Amino acid sequence: MPVLVAPVAYQRLVDDEGEVAMARAAADAGTVMCLSTLATFRPSEIAAQVPPGRRWFQLYCFKDAAVTQALMEEAIDSGFEAIVVTVDAPPGGRRERDRRAGFKIPEGLGVPAVQAALGGDESVTIEQTFSLMDLALGWPDIEELASSCSVPVLVKGVLTAEDARLAVEHGAAGIVVSNHGGRQLDCVLASADALPEVVEAVDGRCEVYVDGGISRGGDVLKAVALGARAAFAGRAIAAGLAVGGEAGALAVLSILHDEIQLGLALLGCRSPDELTRAHVEPVVPYDSSPA
Repeated sequence: MPVLVAPVAYQRLVDDEGEVAMARAAADAGTVMCLSTLATFRPSEIAAQVPPGRRWFQLYCFKDAAVTQALMEEAIDSGFEAIVVTVDAPPGGRRERDRRAGFKIPEGLGVPAVQAALGGDESVTIEQTFSLMDLALGWPDIEELASSCSVPVLVKGVLTAEDARLAVEHGAAGIVVSNHGGRQLDCVLASADALPEVVEAVDGRCEVYVDGGISRGGDVLKAVALGARAAFAGRAIAAGLAVGGEAGALAVLSILHDEIQLGLALLGCRSPDELTRAHVEPVVPYDSSPA
């Protein structure tokens, strides 16, 4: 099952059980769930309510290093197996669709892990949370974090060979090739297009994952064929959660699993490990000019 559940913020926006339901679905599907810093349940609450299953923690770094450390420690103490540091936000992109729609996080729906790390009881808004994040995060910070962390640290938001090499040199155990769902910088490179050069730059020194546009089993097969260890899927599974809660999220994961199995069989592969770049043919742009 080379599909991991991507970190999706504020999951109680679409289901009353939010991340708890998502964690159960991931556990039932036999895959890893990556919990967002901006989750509506704390890592300790997820671990208490969903003891089985494998989980990673997506981390935003804060100006106050003690807040970052508190978030990491709670996740690690709760059995989370890896820390996934997002480096392509903040600052948040200009998400014009959300502005046109007037989208707002409902009052009272906070991020309890951040609230606990700050030492307060009152809900913090998304704007307040982002204002506290470190805009000056650099490679020395990643190295310090990786060297002091007792679990593997992955860097999420890499799109170039240069940054991939720097991530490895500064202690990253893994890289997530990502453009943040295309919501950060207009016209940025698609993660699928960036993946091959990152894989080549890393040259087996750490694991490489990818997210962005993963909605079908065939998307996962392409990602693995291009060198990813596995792919993260977010929107598709979150849509399942919105429609049917835990059962809906599990249904989407089951569809992805079945499509992967079928695709492998039709490609003549017994497992994802047998996929190679020979299985992927780049799309040739259609030339509409007259002959």
